[in-house]
Amino acid sequence: MDFGEILALAGALATAGGTVAGALGAPSRASLRVQAIGAVALGAAGAYVLASGEAIGAAFHSGVQPALGLDPLSGLFLLTIALVAAPAALFAGETLGEGGQARALAATTGTFVLSLAGFVAARDLSTLLAFWELMTLIPSLAIIIYRRDAEARRGVFAYLAITHIGGAGAWIALLLLAAHGALGGAHLGGALAAPVALAALIGFSTKAGLMPFHSWLPRAHPLAPAHMSALMSGAMIKLPLYALIRVLFEWSAPPGLWVGVTLMAVGALSCLGGVLYALMQHELKRLLAFHSIENVGIVALGLGASLVLRDLGEPAWSALAFAAALLHTLNHALFKSLLFLGAGAFHRMVGALELDRLGGLLRRMPWTGGAFALGALAIAGLPPLNGFASEWLTLQSLLHLGTTGGAGISLSGALATAALAATAALAAYCFAKVVGLVLLGAPRRSECAAATEAPMAMRIAMSFLALACIALGVLPGLLAPTLASLGPTHAALPSGVSLTTPSSGSLPTLGLVLALLALTALLLRLARRPRAAAAPAWACGQAPAPHLAWTSAGFTKPLRLALVVLLRPRREVATVTEGGVIQRIRYSNEVPHLFDTLMYAPVSRAALRWAAAARRLQSGSVRAYLIYLLALLALLLALLQAGVLG
Repeated sequence: MDFGEILALAGALATAGGTVAGALGAPSRASLRVQAIGAVALGAAGAYVLASGEAIGAAFHSGVQPALGLDPLSGLFLLTIALVAAPAALFAGETLGEGGQARALAATTGTFVLSLAGFVAARDLSTLLAFWELMTLIPSLAIIIYRRDAEARRGVFAYLAITHIGGAGAWIALLLLAAHGALGGAHLGGALAAPVALAALIGFSTKAGLMPFHSWLPRAHPLAPAHMSALMSGAMIKLPLYALIRVLFEWSAPPGLWVGVTLMAVGALSCLGGVLYALMQHELKRLLAFHSIENVGIVALGLGASLVLRDLGEPAWSALAFAAALLHTLNHALFKSLLFLGAGAFHRMVGALELDRLGGLLRRMPWTGGAFALGALAIAGLPPLNGFASEWLTLQSLLHLGTTGGAGISLSGALATAALAATAALAAYCFAKVVGLVLLGAPRRSECAAATEAPMAMRIAMSFLALACIALGVLPGLLAPTLASLGPTHAALPSGVSLTTPSSGSLPTLGLVLALLALTALLLRLARRPRAAAAPAWACGQAPAPHLAWTSAGFTKPLRLALVVLLRPRREVATVTEGGVIQRIRYSNEVPHLFDTLMYAPVSRAALRWAAAARRLQSGSVRAYLIYLLALLALLLALLQAGVLG
C-alpha cells in the first residue's frame, strides 16, 4: 500500500472513530480532538499527493461501482478541508461543552468532514452524488440541533430548497457526462458540451454561493455554530468549485469561449454584490457570510479568465489565472475560517455579535483580537498577507486579458479588472468598519467590558490559521508553480510574473515584511515610554457614553447615499410626543436584499399559489380521484388515436 494511501486510510479511520465515539456517548471534547488528529492525517495525505504529483487509489470511471482515489487536484482540496477541519474541531471542543447536544454536534462535525473528504476522493458517479447530497444535508442537521427556533427552521428550509432546486443542474451535468463515458476519459460530443456546461454552471454555482443563486448562504451560515460556519464557508462551498473545475477543465473540455466569459460575469457580480451587501450588515457572522460570496466570486473570476485565455492560445497566462484561482481557494479557506472562529470566540465571551453592541475587545482579548485583526487584514487584501497574494495574481491575469483578443474579450477583461479592483477597495473599507467597531474603542456593553481571553485550545486553533495566512502571503511562490501545473495547459508561469522566488511579480514581499517587522518593533518600543495621563474625550460638553459612539450605519452612510438607486435603502422615523413635547424618537433603517425581493420572493409567492391550487385537488374523495383517473385515461386514448403516442 502506498504511503499516501496509508495516511488517507489512517485519517479516515481516526475521524470516523472520533465520530462514532461521540455518537455513542464519549465526551465531546475527546471525540473532537480525535477528529482533529484524523483531519491532520487526511491533510498530510492530500499534501503528499499534491507534492508527489502521483495519483493513488482508483481512477475516475463512468460506472456506478464505488471507487475512491486521489490525484493532485483532489489532494489540494483534501488539504484545504483538513486545514479548516483540524483547528475547527479543536476549537469546537472548548465551545460546545458537554451534554447530549454537544455530543450530537461532535458526531455531526465528524460526519461532515468525512462527507467533504469523500466527495473529493470519489471516483465514480454514485459515490460523487452520494457525498454531494450528504454534505448538503449534514449542515442543516447541525443547525437544527444547535438552534430550534423559527428563524433556524426558516433558514434551513431556504438552504435546502435553493441548493436542491438549483443543484439539480449538478445531477444533470454529472449524469450526462457519465452516460457518455466522459468521467472515464471518453470525449463528450459537441452537441452535449453546451447543455452540460450550462447545467454545471447553474448547479455548482448554486452550492458555491455565486450570485444570483446565493440567497441561501447569508441565511444558513450565521445560524450554525462557529466551527460549523468555518467548515461551511472555508471548505464546503469550495467543493462545488472543485466539481466545476472537473467538468469545465477536464470532462467536457473545451466547453467554448462563452463559458469562460459567463463565469467571469458571474464572478464579477458576486464580487461586487457580496462586498456591497456585506458593508450594509450589522451582525458579524452575516457580514462574514456575504464576504464568502465575494471571495467565491474572485475564484470564479480566475477560473473564467483561465478558460478564456486557454481558448485564445495563451497557455502560460491561462496557467497563471488557474493558479491564482486555486491559491485564492486555499487562502479564503484559511482567513475565513479564522474570522468565523474569532466571531465564535467573541460570541462565547459577550453573548452577541451585533456590531453596534461590541467594542474594546482587542484590549480584553488580545490573542483572539489580534488573530481576528490579522484575518481581517488578509481578507481585505492587504500585503503581505495571503489574501493579497492571490488577488494580485488574479489581477495580473485579468489585466493581460484586457489587452488580448478582440474588442469583446478586451472589454470583458477590463470590466473584470475594474470589478476586482473595486471589490478590493470596498473590502478594505468594510473591515476598517469591523475592526473599529469590534476591537477598538470603548466597550459598548458591560459584557464587553468584562470579557476575558478565550481558552488555550481556541487560541491555538486561531493562531495556527493566522500563521498560515502569514506564511502563504510571504511565500506564495512555493505553491503557485505546483498549482499552475494542475491546470488544463500544464504550462509554466509567464516569465514576467515568475513565482519561483518568494516575491510575487514586482512586489518586494520579503522587503515589505522586514519593513513591517521593524516598524512594529519601533512602535512597541515607543509604547513603553511614559505617556500623558488619560483625559475624557470631548463630546460637545456631554459625558462620553457608549450610545454616542459611531454605529455601523454611520460608517457606511456615505456609500449608501451614493448608491441609493442601486441599494434602495428603507428607513422609518417615529416620533413620540406627549403634551406637544417630543419624548423620544425611534429610528430604524434597512438595506433590503434585492435578490430576495425582486427574484426569490415572486417565485416563492407563485409556488405557494400553485401549491394551494394543487392542494384543492386533494379532496379526499374517492369519487373525485376516480374522475381524475378516467380523465387521464381519456386523454391518453385521444393522444394515441391522434398518433402523438406511437
